Amino acid sequence: MTVDQLPMVVPAQDLPARVRIHEVGARDGLQNEKSTVPTEVKAEFIRRLADAGLTTIEATSFVHPKWVPQLADAEELFPQVSDLQVALPVLVPNQRGLDRALALGARRIAVFASATESFAKANLNRSLDESLAVFDPVVRGAKDKGVHVRGYVSMCFGDPWEGAVPIHQVVRVCKALVDMGCDELSLGDTIGVATPGHVLELLSVLNEEGVPTNVVGVHFHDTYGQALANTYAALEHGVTTIDASAGGLGGCPYAKSATGNLATEDLVWMLQGLGIETGVDLGRLTETSVWMAERLGRPSPSRTVRALSHKDQ
Repeated sequence: MTVDQLPMVVPAQDLPARVRIHEVGARDGLQNEKSTVPTEVKAEFIRRLADAGLTTIEATSFVHPKWVPQLADAEELFPQVSDLQVALPVLVPNQRGLDRALALGARRIAVFASATESFAKANLNRSLDESLAVFDPVVRGAKDKGVHVRGYVSMCFGDPWEGAVPIHQVVRVCKALVDMGCDELSLGDTIGVATPGHVLELLSVLNEEGVPTNVVGVHFHDTYGQALANTYAALEHGVTTIDASAGGLGGCPYAKSATGNLATEDLVWMLQGLGIETGVDLGRLTETSVWMAERLGRPSPSRTVRALSHKDQ
């Protein structure tokens, strides 16, 4: 990558000095691909992401293959990447999923909760409270074994069936997950309807209700082009964990209006321009997303990937 392909660094005041990117491309990005991605391609994708400097790469999901067939190879995939010196969290839906993950040596897991009744029903076939009751022994069992637990909270800003989601409703679910023992939360804008003021208000109310900023990450979708603006608002509040997907891969198989995740390259470009450290090599990351796009048979939706790969031609 040449000098003219890097942003000018102009630091902004009162933003974090460093951000940890929670890379979700290998799990959230690939979970609803129409064609099956070979296990060896997934493993190579994860290895390339690690080589680009990403230190947290969500590897796969131990969900029943019936629900997420694209990730049915979790038992085959995880041993192929477990030697990497990076954090490799995996999604588990229940006790069975936890047992499968622990048997392979997973040391970081995630559970996927909902802030709304409608999405809990669509995603888990349970009410919101019933789903939390399922997660409680999973989280506590993981913590008993010294495993790090992330709690995803989907539909934090809007729901395709219910519309706007009251902030107090989101906070209740977040507090329940923290009380179970979750080490970290990820606030999901699953259908991409959040705006910066909404982000700041939710983060402020969480703080007021006893959930500190240092356990909160954010997960934005770019349906209305707001993902980077919302990320900047979260940075202003002091959030230092940002979810992103290499090349902008992914969405949500249970929310048809959900378009792709925030592209990791777009995020890194902005953070580099702000002088915020990530440890990520943007050139290597872009090469990885171009490589993956070729295997998926379509161009990357990331604007940064398109701009940088075009300049390299």
